[in-house]
Amino acid sequence: MLCVLLPLSFAAGACRAPASSPIPGQVIDLTHAFDSDTIYWPTAEGFRLEIDSQGWTEGGYYYEANSFCTAEHGGTHVDAPIHFAEGKWALDEVPVDQLMGPGVLVDVSEACAKNRDHLVTTEELRAWEREHGRIPLGAIVLLRTGFGRYWPDRERYMGTAERGPEAVPKLHFPGLHPEAARWLVEERTIGAIGLDTPSIDHGPSKDFLAHRVLFEANVPAIENVAHLELLPEAGFEVIALPMKIRHGSGGPVRVVAILSRD
Repeated sequence: MLCVLLPLSFAAGACRAPASSPIPGQVIDLTHAFDSDTIYWPTAEGFRLEIDSQGWTEGGYYYEANSFCTAEHGGTHVDAPIHFAEGKWALDEVPVDQLMGPGVLVDVSEACAKNRDHLVTTEELRAWEREHGRIPLGAIVLLRTGFGRYWPDRERYMGTAERGPEAVPKLHFPGLHPEAARWLVEERTIGAIGLDTPSIDHGPSKDFLAHRVLFEANVPAIENVAHLELLPEAGFEVIALPMKIRHGSGGPVRVVAILSRD
């Protein structure tokens, strides 16, 4: 559980809803806000924000500061390779440039609508390549399952709203087939992979093999990515910068896509 005191001075940038059609150079926020509704793994505690100070001071100026507590793995976050691979990178060791690169959006939402436990296959990745060309070196591959539309409804998003260890066998949502994960690390050289579900392995997984294959190759996974329906299938860059938590197995991340100006 991570607990942090927010600093005295905090500059918050304005957030505008993206246009309905992509605009060259547009920046699209792919991050869910952290709040009391944020979805976490059933065995993890949720996000908590506590107000430490909020109001006008005797000195005549406004002052606000808060503390927050969160598990590493919840909301839009990065799994560091050490999460499932002993001796591989912790969160602070993942090279920043590996979390920045050309974006690839593989839309498998139709298959996932038919089967909420769908596993994204190598053939679906190859189908993207037949239309757009070879997955670029260092790409950030994003899998659009369509489940992002259910956020933050835990039951529709995860398959159950229950909490605790007994809820884990009831999880149902799409993920990446382990053989497709193996193909990405052995036949392509990607920087990271992400998707709009709680885990890179699908809900019923008991061995988390997709995690293990990716992480043994030091390929991080970004989970609970937001607003993938706003992206084209190619022609954008992704930047996914997590909190730099020393020895962390994962942590909150701000993910953005920048649409190509070409």
